[in-house]
Amino acid sequence: MKSHQVLVTALNHRAPFSEKLRDLHHGLKQRFPAVDRVAVALYDAKTDMLETFAHSSGGPSPLSAYQARLSDVRSLQWLAKTRTSRVLNDLGELGSGGAEHTRRILGEGYRSSYTTPMFQEGELIGFLFFDSYTAGAFRDDLVDYLDLFGHLVSMVIINELTALRTLLGTVQVARNFTHLRDVETVAHLDRMARYARVIALDLAPRYGLDDEFVEHVFLFAPLHDIGKIGVPDAVLLKPGSLDPDEDRVMRSHVEKGLQMVDRIVADFGLQSVPHVDILRNIVQYHHEAVDGSGYPAGLRGEAIPLETRIVVVADVFDALTSRRPYKPAWSNETAFDHLRRMAGVKLDGDCVDALERNLKAVEEIQERFREAA
Repeated sequence: MKSHQVLVTALNHRAPFSEKLRDLHHGLKQRFPAVDRVAVALYDAKTDMLETFAHSSGGPSPLSAYQARLSDVRSLQWLAKTRTSRVLNDLGELGSGGAEHTRRILGEGYRSSYTTPMFQEGELIGFLFFDSYTAGAFRDDLVDYLDLFGHLVSMVIINELTALRTLLGTVQVARNFTHLRDVETVAHLDRMARYARVIALDLAPRYGLDDEFVEHVFLFAPLHDIGKIGVPDAVLLKPGSLDPDEDRVMRSHVEKGLQMVDRIVADFGLQSVPHVDILRNIVQYHHEAVDGSGYPAGLRGEAIPLETRIVVVADVFDALTSRRPYKPAWSNETAFDHLRRMAGVKLDGDCVDALERNLKAVEEIQERFREAA
């Protein structure tokens, strides 16, 4: 198959983005064998973080589960500001003085690179990296071709992000219509989503999680309770304990949430959104407990999807450390003591340990996403 045909096939291929990127790289390599790796990092403007998302080289990546603040990487910051690309013909010349991501790439044997920023409607969405084991590989003819190739990869990313944002945005609109009755603040959702990312990043080496999985857990975590939109005020906002009938109504929010996700996906033609199964698992199983006492399915331990176990720990931790009408905010120390007591009973112990190991990241999230006074 000719290289341009491979590119078109990849653009239309319904598969995880990492698969599409490998297909695109295969087409590129047919014409330019010296390009040994293609990688994508996405930019989170709220935290100024660049986060690895996908790579094409297969197997472990030197930058899996890696993140860095854009403001700490001046070379990339300059590329974003000037909207220009960069060729490094000999990474070895940077020695130990380069940024950490450059040192890691060099440590894997790559010797030259080409980097270009990606934009959507004028906003930076990330960077595209091309690496070669050969010094001086990025000649003018290759760079000219990579300008076109980079545009195609950006189109794939933008297409996937647009579909994903349509899904997330549709749910958010529904949430906004009910914001006066919604006990979850925007700051809570921002924090718990980022706690979920912290946990997933920590567990990535042990569980073999790729960057796409981590990113989608982060994106989908805030939607865990969307079914509460369908719970009547008399039940959702009741200050005291629920009677058995009211409890059944409250528990129905799990089924309602799953129905809402499936309806949105079908009505908006979002079947191509990658990893919708991660969202469905988070919505469907976020009230399961590792000892089997949860609902609706009474799943135990590892039968509960990992993405769900991650999100539950993130959500419980933020609930404990946030002020509520019925309680003050707990300290992080008190909250972690409580999580440890729940580990192996209601919560996944690995997820609890992962969050506690990253106290500094937790504190940074709390500082950045404080509740409005």
